[in-house]
Amino acid sequence: MRRNWRCLVVLVAAVFPLFSAGASFRQEQERYPRVRAARIQAQPRLEADFKGAGLSYPAEEILLRVFKLENEMELWARNDRDGPFVLVKAYPVCASSGTVGPKRREGDLQVPEGFYHISGFNPWSRFHLSLRVDYPNAADRILGAGGRLGGDIFIHGSCVTIGCVPIRDGPIAEVYVAAVDARAAGQERIPVHIFPCRLDGDLLRLERQAWRRPGLMAFWLNLKEGFDLFQKTRRLSRVAVDRSGRYLFR
Repeated sequence: MRRNWRCLVVLVAAVFPLFSAGASFRQEQERYPRVRAARIQAQPRLEADFKGAGLSYPAEEILLRVFKLENEMELWARNDRDGPFVLVKAYPVCASSGTVGPKRREGDLQVPEGFYHISGFNPWSRFHLSLRVDYPNAADRILGAGGRLGGDIFIHGSCVTIGCVPIRDGPIAEVYVAAVDARAAGQERIPVHIFPCRLDGDLLRLERQAWRRPGLMAFWLNLKEGFDLFQKTRRLSRVAVDRSGRYLFR
């Protein structure tokens, strides 16, 4: 099976699935030197950034949002699980591959688009530290081109990629530690929303990308429904997928 080496991990066994919780998960992670070093490096910055956003650290919950055309990833958080999320910080995405549009098959070089969550933590990544994204999700499996859909999609350090989200080593240290601490605080699913661009303005540039690609604009307008709900409420909607692969929000 041909694999995308730039997004692979060095030791697959070191990618922690989300089985353990609370302090035990943090303790497991801090057995690894890179995670301990990341905490020393990143926690003071996280505490300052959270304080600047009017939050205490660590958060009860976090959310990551990626915008492909803007080359940016946002870290959102909240201290009250019933309250609104607050934007804490934005990180540059320092390399990209493919173009706007979802990932539909293995080897298409695309970064996925849609509503995902973190499905694993890798403290021994080839690219410093990495967080696995649960691509392919239910919508991807329905809408995929058939055959192998690919996988091994990570948010990671360094600045090279084919299909992943690289944010350099310093930023991934912050995001990784924030994710470990949110998981330790009881957040079972850390959402990752990946969009072609910010969907709150003129979509003409997307229309130009979609005019020769049947169904693509309808897919983006479906993503915009979820984007708009979060922009309005700063709360997470429940996301489901219907039989056609369309996202449903409630």
